Amino acid sequence: MGNGIRSPISFLILLALLFPLTLQISAVNYPINVWPKPTTFSWPKPQIALLSPKFEIHFPSNPYLHGAAKRYSQLLIQEQYHPLVAPPLNLPDSPALQSLIITVTDKSAQLTHGVDESYTLVIPSPSQSTAAAISAQTIWGAMRGLETFSQLVYGKPSRVACDLYIYDEPLFPHRGVMLDTSRNFYGVADLLRLIKAMSMNKLNVLHWHITDSQSFPLVLPSEPELAEKGAYGEVMKYSPEDVKNVVEFGMEYGVRIVPEIDMPGHTASWAEAHPDIVACTNMFWWPAGADLSSRIAHEPATGQLNPLASNTYKVVQNIIKDVATMFPDSFFHGGADEVTTNCWKSDKSIQAFLAKNGTLSQLLEMFITSTLPYVISQNRTVVYWEDVLLDANVSVAASLLPQENVILQTWNNGPNNTKKLAQAGYRVIVSSAEFYYLDCGHGGWVGNDSRYNQPPGTDLGKGGSWCGPFKTWQTIYNYDITYGLNEDEAKLVIGGEVALWSEQADPTVMDPRIWPRASAMAETLWSGNRDETGMKRYAEATDRLNEWRNRMVTRGIGAEPIQPLWCIRNPGMCNTVQPYVPN
Repeated sequence: MGNGIRSPISFLILLALLFPLTLQISAVNYPINVWPKPTTFSWPKPQIALLSPKFEIHFPSNPYLHGAAKRYSQLLIQEQYHPLVAPPLNLPDSPALQSLIITVTDKSAQLTHGVDESYTLVIPSPSQSTAAAISAQTIWGAMRGLETFSQLVYGKPSRVACDLYIYDEPLFPHRGVMLDTSRNFYGVADLLRLIKAMSMNKLNVLHWHITDSQSFPLVLPSEPELAEKGAYGEVMKYSPEDVKNVVEFGMEYGVRIVPEIDMPGHTASWAEAHPDIVACTNMFWWPAGADLSSRIAHEPATGQLNPLASNTYKVVQNIIKDVATMFPDSFFHGGADEVTTNCWKSDKSIQAFLAKNGTLSQLLEMFITSTLPYVISQNRTVVYWEDVLLDANVSVAASLLPQENVILQTWNNGPNNTKKLAQAGYRVIVSSAEFYYLDCGHGGWVGNDSRYNQPPGTDLGKGGSWCGPFKTWQTIYNYDITYGLNEDEAKLVIGGEVALWSEQADPTVMDPRIWPRASAMAETLWSGNRDETGMKRYAEATDRLNEWRNRMVTRGIGAEPIQPLWCIRNPGMCNTVQPYVPN
């Protein structure tokens, strides 16, 4: 491994000229495939070559690229992946591929929203040249190219697809996974494994929903009592050093870490440290005999910040400042979802405010106008859940949410709410529950639930899961996040996130709940879900996803299977040829 090379750009141009550049998003399954499918993939005459046991990666000086090159050098030689279906390609009597040469135009580009992740990969036939080449604008694009190269290597001894050309870039700049670590705790090792798998799938944002009503696991220097009294236990906390390690690991793998501190709702876990600023604490969430509209919280436990309490904003500013210091990313997620009206109405100070013709929306406006400017002062763009603008009961005026400083994340009503936000002029992150919520379909989780004590034959609807049924990988793959938008509205959609809420998830099930369903979203946000003719490509994606899921498992990611092994060993025999007919 080294970083010395003469005239690398000229070398890349020379290699590119060796290939017919009939660029395509092919509907054809090649003998070896890449997930997510590259934007353009030209391999006119599929062939392979041996990878030299002394294979080297040459790269320009950069600490993150150095780490990636070292990591992939080891993987290329040691992985020796055995495909589920052996590619019908014979090794020619030609020299082995000796090296991969990386060139980067802008080595100083930071890992931030919108950074260029494009790359070009050329792997010649070794009879023409024994060096492959990656050219990228940034080191982050080079990392994506390294992942692609690694997926083109397989077998023992290691061999690599050759005589091919790839140009690749993502459709959407924001491609993420949201993980809730409040309801159940995930150790740092679990977060690092998630980041590693995200990088394999060219996902670039871990939205870390750190705190919620159930626990406050983040240790903050300015407010240490929040974790001391709000975490589940001493070993279920994230120290500043833990956060530093997660953020740095993300940098090494090209994954941004976006923190979410959900407020003013979902803050029951703050009450032990600051009972003076939290309303409706320690109340039963849904009083006996009351209808659903009378509940005190959307789920146990109860508690929301009181915008009228004098100490609220001192505590919130301390939290924002600490979080902005610990997490360098330019995005700060402020939550602002599911403000429960009955919680605020139960507080005496708020009752007095309402008695003087105040409104609950005015309370939320008071909170937003007192906290949003402070987040912006930390040089952050603020992300809120859609509720802050669209909730029917408690919301704020668009005039208080400047479009240049605020991004809204949608989770209700599928493309309808996406369109509402885009029509209002906001940049949008799509996490529609109907498509992207990975926790759905596992039934209800509250105890003493009489809905499950019904006579046989009773229709249980969604089975107790408000967002059921389970979201299959096909459901996720076929969702177009700009569906129903005009051209200008579609430009405001910056990407999407699958979400794993953790009422019924923890580290024991994290991998299979997320993978390979998040892989399905990863491909649609990277290169789309249609072939060059405009047809959805979910049918041909099945075999490719089977193979990719298997490779992830060999890399230590516990992705769940999507079919019996028999299906991929018998191509086409597990397909249906019957059109879907709605009931």
